[in-house]
Amino acid sequence: MILLNIIWPTFLLVGLAFVMFGLMVRARLGHMKATPPSASDFTDGTTARAYFASVDLPANNLANMFEMPVLYFVLVPLLLFTGQAGVAQALLAWIYVLTRILHSHAHVRRLAVPTRFRLYLVSNAVLAAMWIGFFMDMLAAAHAYRALAG
Repeated sequence: MILLNIIWPTFLLVGLAFVMFGLMVRARLGHMKATPPSASDFTDGTTARAYFASVDLPANNLANMFEMPVLYFVLVPLLLFTGQAGVAQALLAWIYVLTRILHSHAHVRRLAVPTRFRLYLVSNAVLAAMWIGFFMDMLAAAHAYRALAG
């Protein structure tokens, strides 16, 4: 059952994406109510982005959730499938998700860019450590298999 420990931070990261989605919808609906759009505000993607520019932080953060975190969402099933989702990977997953939450908070609260960037770097370093650990575990498993088969 220790393998399933990695599921809980994953649920939290999915929850964060939905929270960012909700904040984006609320900000955009509020903007549309305060500043009703015209047809020309939505002629193409550029004009729509310009119309929502004053409330773009939640949307930008949501888009960011589908950049580097995609590597996390790919890794978790691989860890589960291969039986490598042990304590170390679960701990790193918690750290990763918590730094992503702090990054999102800094992003939508307009905190200093250096603070947000440091959180981004830390989260990506943790994600890299997860992938490196998985790679090393797979190398060890391949070596053990080769030793048994040879």
